[in-house]
Amino acid sequence: MSLPPGFLEELRSRTSLTQVVGRKVMWDMRKSNQGKGDMWAPCPFHQEKTASFHVDDRKGFYYCFGCHAKGDAISFVRETENVEFMEAVEILAREAGMTLPARDPQAAQKADRRSELAEITEAAVRFFRLSLNQQAASGARDYLARRGLEAAAQERFELGYAPEGNALFAHLTGRGVDPQKIIDAGLAARPDDGRAPYDRFRGRIIFPIRDPRGRCISFGGRSMDPNARAKYLNGPETELFDKGRSLYWHGPAREAAGKGQTLIVAEGYMDVIALVQAGFGATVAPLGTAVTEDQLRLLWRIADEPVIALDGDKAGLRAAYRVIDIALPLLEAGKSLRFALMPEGQDPDDLIRASGAGAMQNLVDGALPMVQLLWARETEGQVFDSPERRAALDRVLREKIKLISDPSIRSHYGQAIKEMRWQLFNPRRSNNGGRGQGRKWQPPGTPQASTKSSLLAAADSRVDDHIREAVILATLIATPSVIDEVEPQLERMECRDSDHDAIRAELLALPPGADARAAVGARIGDDALENLMRIPHVAICPAVRHPGDAEQARLTLDEAFGKLSALRGLVAEIAEAEEELSGVADEALTWRLREAAEARNRALRSQQEDKAAYDKGPNGLMMDRDERSAFDALLNKITYTKPRR
Repeated sequence: MSLPPGFLEELRSRTSLTQVVGRKVMWDMRKSNQGKGDMWAPCPFHQEKTASFHVDDRKGFYYCFGCHAKGDAISFVRETENVEFMEAVEILAREAGMTLPARDPQAAQKADRRSELAEITEAAVRFFRLSLNQQAASGARDYLARRGLEAAAQERFELGYAPEGNALFAHLTGRGVDPQKIIDAGLAARPDDGRAPYDRFRGRIIFPIRDPRGRCISFGGRSMDPNARAKYLNGPETELFDKGRSLYWHGPAREAAGKGQTLIVAEGYMDVIALVQAGFGATVAPLGTAVTEDQLRLLWRIADEPVIALDGDKAGLRAAYRVIDIALPLLEAGKSLRFALMPEGQDPDDLIRASGAGAMQNLVDGALPMVQLLWARETEGQVFDSPERRAALDRVLREKIKLISDPSIRSHYGQAIKEMRWQLFNPRRSNNGGRGQGRKWQPPGTPQASTKSSLLAAADSRVDDHIREAVILATLIATPSVIDEVEPQLERMECRDSDHDAIRAELLALPPGADARAAVGARIGDDALENLMRIPHVAICPAVRHPGDAEQARLTLDEAFGKLSALRGLVAEIAEAEEELSGVADEALTWRLREAAEARNRALRSQQEDKAAYDKGPNGLMMDRDERSAFDALLNKITYTKPRR
């Protein structure tokens, strides 16, 4: 089967070679530079231990310095999937959302229309540029000067002017260009009544839109007539131009992002120009539409965490919320968005003019994670003074989190939402390090539950997490090679013992290959270190008795972190339940306590160290007797304060 000459070119431009190859290799991130699309891995075509297989995502080619294999995305799929050329093209076309052309034996003889149309748009760029210097464009030049765009900036962004009337159509046809091709390039339109074609852009400042390879694929125009129906106008979709798959300033922004600049997504042409002029070279904008799924994928090919910079008004917030709904199902590990909201009534140009580029940089540096904006959308201006309203909030947030397909990200979002929910409904614990004086809402006439019930203190006394902390720290001292694997859990582990906290800090700062025992001993003293290692549960731990056994260390750490999380989760649920007791029986409270107890039971059921006698709790859950007493006391409080029906 023959393909149109422009089809493969378009397929390669829409395909990320890094993503295609990444399904078959494990990247060496120490050697790779993801921002520049410069990736290294052990070669998938021959056996090797070092990363000699190089992928240049921007150029779309790979090369192995060991076996000398080389090619592009199509050849890689052919070799790794053992398929023919057309099958490889079909695989990549499906992933890129492209329809494979119908079989046409004459396709090779057809003119490359895309190249022809691109030549026409390039001729239009030159015409618009020349028109900007004519007398009729004086108003446009004055406008650009007021916006701070002098001749050098106009040249850099190739700004032009579309005169009134049909000047462009007359210019191109006068040079022998087929009128139909001018229409097909999106530069002119033919009226339904059959009259002569007319220019799409008239009396407007022109912004050329280029693809990542630098070809002009369409134009945007800003009207100089304040009464125009549309202030900004984009070219129509053509064989060259797909609004939902294109970005303004794509190519230069990708290059700047590859050099380490933060990728910023602004609202329009002038925002991009203002930001680029202020030094934010990695700035792009969607083209007259809300950000689409395809545009998000384009953004993530440039940078892992683009910053969405939107005007600080209601329209800007609505745009940000739409982006969240589109992005949630597409999130992957390491791929997310942050949001920088301008001060109300200002766009990036206004902010930079008023306060300088430093103010914009501060906004970018302090951009909000997407989960915070999601939370703000569902809670801003709302009052949650009843169980029904709180339950409605929980339902909405659960439905949003369910949209996330990646289970790990979904779990982290759930945890973040839970923490923000706790801060909203339990202000006393969110102020002054958890000891604030704020009072939570209570139903009228209902007395505050006693603050001296000591359930939390009792739970803390029963949960001997000091031992779990000691096992974790001793295991990492014995086998420091696994520290990197559990670094997130270790960072989140709150040590109540000062020596444990000092050991944790030392392990987190430990350089690769360093002697962990010596470093910890120097930090807390050899005597304190020996005391840690002599704790009975630590001394008999297999991972401590067999230092350097990474597999045993992983098993021990997984088990210990799980126990610690489950026990502290039970403590937190009891504490939260105690604070929420307000004289109204709530079945959700008992359910949450049972769930927490069940999680605790699962974590401890198989452990050798738990020798205490057990009772059966609700639904047959195993609890030690102290825990059962505290649990029953809490349920009794709910029962005794239940209002009469």
